[in-house]
Amino acid sequence: MRSTFMGLESSKRGLYTQQSALYTTGHNISNANTLGYTRQRVNMETTPGYPGSGLNTMRTAGHIGTGVQAHSVQRIRDEFIDRQFRQETNKLGYWQSTTKSISQMEDIMSEPSEFGLNQAFTEFWKSMEDINDNPKDAAARQVMLSKGQGLAESFSYIDKQLKLIQGNIGNEINVNTKTVNSLLEQISNLNQQIQTVEPNGYMPNDLYDERDVLLDKLNELIPVSISFEKSGGNALAIAEGSMTIKFKPVNGQEITLVQGREYAHLNPMDSKGKVIDGDVDDLTTDGYNEFQGFAIADIGRPPTESTTVNVTYGNLEKSKGKLAALVNAFGHSNGKGLYPEMLAKLDGLAKTFIEEFNKVHSKGFGLDGSQGDFFSGTTAKDIKVVITDPKQIAASDTNGEEGNNKNMLELSKLQSAVQTGLQDGTFQTYYKSLVGDLAVKGQQAVKEEFNSGTLALQIENNRASHNSVSLDEEMTNMITFQQAYNANARMITVVDETLDKIINGMGRVGL
Repeated sequence: MRSTFMGLESSKRGLYTQQSALYTTGHNISNANTLGYTRQRVNMETTPGYPGSGLNTMRTAGHIGTGVQAHSVQRIRDEFIDRQFRQETNKLGYWQSTTKSISQMEDIMSEPSEFGLNQAFTEFWKSMEDINDNPKDAAARQVMLSKGQGLAESFSYIDKQLKLIQGNIGNEINVNTKTVNSLLEQISNLNQQIQTVEPNGYMPNDLYDERDVLLDKLNELIPVSISFEKSGGNALAIAEGSMTIKFKPVNGQEITLVQGREYAHLNPMDSKGKVIDGDVDDLTTDGYNEFQGFAIADIGRPPTESTTVNVTYGNLEKSKGKLAALVNAFGHSNGKGLYPEMLAKLDGLAKTFIEEFNKVHSKGFGLDGSQGDFFSGTTAKDIKVVITDPKQIAASDTNGEEGNNKNMLELSKLQSAVQTGLQDGTFQTYYKSLVGDLAVKGQQAVKEEFNSGTLALQIENNRASHNSVSLDEEMTNMITFQQAYNANARMITVVDETLDKIINGMGRVGL
């Protein structure tokens, strides 16, 4: 026959299980505002019925239930939504960084503006008109000299500021690379902790949450794929296991970044393939130095093979990850990139202007009969006004004719002259085209950032509605589990009264 205390044991199990559910509800409520926390639930299951199977098993009226037990505590997580979210935040990280780089460049170019390079050109041409009217006027000549110096300084200022921002972007690449390495190390450490807990039959849900938060941050920087390896031992079937993280370059072999307790390192490389360990100031001193890509220590390769894989910018997925955006802004692949291209075009404009202006100016004569160049230099950085005396401005095409302005007229024509080396435009229209192209790129980046941000926010809200804690729902659960706990306690009381009658009331007939 069945045990006299069977009902007591069943209710005791019910007490313990509802108590576990109440504690889990309390844990959810406590972490309602914790970043990255995923609500948890107790998976309840019935315990094996009575009697068990076998030929010699006693016969009863039916298979009697023996109660409930807490099988596991599980996170409420949707892997598909997580994957969607990381795909969009990956794009968002790229376009946010690109928008910032273009915005900083637009601030330096400062167009349209009363103080930009275009206005400096306009004022320089305008100062020449007064000399055309009166070639001997010393004040007009001094104004032209000052405006020429202002134009040269505008070129130099833009060049200096663009390279300063480029250097900041380079250092940001270095910082973000170290951030990637730190995230990989932290994830590997969590893998180690998870591998220690899971074989004992437990679900380290809070460690899972912490690992997912780190993975979200990592995916903003570089696009990665993940898989899981079971821990073994007595690990539950629903346990996630150790996370393996891989990065797949375009046209390249997949690179393992994290595998169990091991993790890889990323190191930025310069244009010569040299690993950059410290600051990147040496990359931005002169010229258009660049990042070639990253050297990655692939922990997944056999010991007999080289474990370091060089990933060039061309093998990084476009429009994915903040690091790719930063490298594109700083420069890569023989002068390509947002800042190197603009600096090169600015140098091209300065070089053509210096050569064409000097070509005409050197044919004329100053008031003192001097001849020579007006500007020196070959780039935006080193352009300077050579002459120091206003009398040396070559307005005349004939020596000794102080009122002659024919050479100044030829210099004035350069304002509207088409330059074949500047896309068949004038100096100012070419510069305006640079600013216009930059505006188009900025507009596209802002649009892409908005679209990615909107979609990412929508997915994040969807994920939050599924993963995050709802206090109303938890309060309902709390009442449900509390009532179930009270009912089990009442059942124990009923069983206790029954047992009391059997033990203390039976066999007392006639007493």
